[in-house]
Amino acid sequence: MYEKEIWRFKDSIEYEFKFKGEYGGKGSKRAVKVKPSPEQIEKANQRKRSKNMRRLLKANFERGDLWCTLKYPKGSRPSLEQIKKDLQNFRKRLKRKYKKLETDLKYIYRLEIGSQGGAHIHIVLNRPPGVDADLMIQEEWKPGRVNIEPVYDTEFRKLAEYIVKKPTEEVYEQLSFLPEEQQKEFIKFSSSRNLIRPEPEKKKYTRRTMERLIKNGPTPTEGFYIDKNSIYYGINPFNGMTYFYYTELKGEDSGSNLHKNDVESGWPPGRQTGSAPFFAN
Repeated sequence: MYEKEIWRFKDSIEYEFKFKGEYGGKGSKRAVKVKPSPEQIEKANQRKRSKNMRRLLKANFERGDLWCTLKYPKGSRPSLEQIKKDLQNFRKRLKRKYKKLETDLKYIYRLEIGSQGGAHIHIVLNRPPGVDADLMIQEEWKPGRVNIEPVYDTEFRKLAEYIVKKPTEEVYEQLSFLPEEQQKEFIKFSSSRNLIRPEPEKKKYTRRTMERLIKNGPTPTEGFYIDKNSIYYGINPFNGMTYFYYTELKGEDSGSNLHKNDVESGWPPGRQTGSAPFFAN
């Protein structure tokens, strides 16, 4: 089996290759499957959630958009119903403002309880044009203050991990005081319905293509460079399949490009099965 997925975004392209055996050569066999432990399964599922969220962010938001924390006054303990009502009113007011600016409001949010029991809301928003967005958002969140940071990571990796993260033990302790159905509201994320749901291009390739890729390294698309830190190569122990993954970033080489010298001096890269995004598949 020789399959690859290509995920195209505004400023990057992701490639995922699946193949059997060491190099995908003729007669190669996949590695022996390993029965995963519950902890390994949960870790792999968490990686997959993070990867899916990263791609959702990349498909809908860009550098300069807004990462906001909507807060309540210190010491206040609003009910879940009140939090949801406040958030609904906030979104309605923002939507009207965005419409006047001839822009659709896009968002992804997650309700959260802190280790001391204080409720707040994390939300990613697309930046509206032609206005002081920070001031507008602060004016429309009536219950309290708002912390606002620009989205600066074009890969959205850290932001994705934060949105889908599991609560800490201290937070779980605070959640334990709530009914089970309410606890779920502080663990999941929600989004606007108008988001683009990215899908990959799926293609077949030959074993010779894979042999060249493994032996010589990937070649970037014109106008892009390969982020060396994104390259992962190894075996998925759950299904025994070998994988190869890398990301191209748009623009000029910023010092992370994959050069011919890199290939000649140390190619292929060492196996990194424990941290590779493909490990989650």
